[in-house]
Amino acid sequence: MLFRFAYRGLTEVAPRLNYKALRLWVWKGLFALRAYKKRLKNEELFPPFLFFALTDACNLRCRGCWISSGGPPESLPWETVDRAIREAAKQGVYFHTLLGGEPLLYPDIWKIVESHPECYFQIITNGYYLDEATVARIRRLGNVSPLLSIDGMEAENDARRGAGAYAAAIEAAKRLQKAKILYGVAAVITGQNEQEVLTEEYVRRFIDLGAMYLWYYVFRPTGPDPSPELCLSREKMAEVRKRLLVLRKKMPIILIDTYWDAVGKAVCPAAKGLGFHIGPKGSIEPCPPLSVAREFLDDNLGDLFRTINESDFLRRFQQFVSKRFEDKTGEGCVILEHPEALARFFREQGVEDLSNRDLLGELEAKQEQPSHSSIEPIPEDFWLYRFLKKTLFFGMGGYG
Repeated sequence: MLFRFAYRGLTEVAPRLNYKALRLWVWKGLFALRAYKKRLKNEELFPPFLFFALTDACNLRCRGCWISSGGPPESLPWETVDRAIREAAKQGVYFHTLLGGEPLLYPDIWKIVESHPECYFQIITNGYYLDEATVARIRRLGNVSPLLSIDGMEAENDARRGAGAYAAAIEAAKRLQKAKILYGVAAVITGQNEQEVLTEEYVRRFIDLGAMYLWYYVFRPTGPDPSPELCLSREKMAEVRKRLLVLRKKMPIILIDTYWDAVGKAVCPAAKGLGFHIGPKGSIEPCPPLSVAREFLDDNLGDLFRTINESDFLRRFQQFVSKRFEDKTGEGCVILEHPEALARFFREQGVEDLSNRDLLGELEAKQEQPSHSSIEPIPEDFWLYRFLKKTLFFGMGGYG
């Protein structure tokens, strides 16, 4: 598998793009994680990477999506994003995920990328706006890796994302492959598609389309159409873990999960302080589905380290998660397992609800569902993935 993957990387991705990814994403990521661990020892809070929800504008209305527009689309001012990225660089943070909504609807997205050539950006997109000109621009810039959202083959994907979404994403994948761009595919695992998206045939489909990594997420019922029937059962969660381990040893593509560490212990990235979510109103949120905050990017005259490090709310959120899972093997998802207690915690903290809905009311009305902490630990049994999970922060920054 490893030799086949290396051969794919050398022949299917442009050499300049490989170099930029290795230098800006992998090499700088090592130092970002080292700085993060040093901050932990000093009891300082600041993540090794950030998520920027640039806008809540989107051309799709996916089932279970937490994005809701309260009227005209909200978007982060370009100057605010630029300042936050520069502030993060002071802490050795150079990797950022740009999402939305649909981030390619944000008018200044390329200004962000062009203004920070020493940063590396992952752009999560549905693929509709990856036309020839945009793909050529990505190749020219070199410090961008698109992550295409595809949740199964056509029938399964379009049942969640809407008719035509699969075809648009596949056309985008073909353009990215032709341009030899390093890109990945994001697949949300649901109770309806888990058999399909964790098969060799599914993974092979995207290997054949030139994808170099496949990032799996577990479905969480949120937003105006939460669709709880798409949640995974405890038995299916265990099957997801087992299937991932089998596929990793066979398929020449990096398969990423955001839920288990090298020894199979459940992980909550937000509780570890691994990555916070910046909402389109400038709010600093625990994770993307939880659109609540007490701090904003403009606080403390834009001093991002001070704002995050001194956040009583973010620190108490970490404590809340740890306490809720103290009898479990690791920290799972409080959205799934403890929604009512989570809503109560938010009310006690006096957070601002930025969801354009009644997020706390939704949490109080949810039924508890199993998350990735509800199964017994199953350690990584392939040395490469043990190394990656211990050395890099991949797999530890789940969102969505």
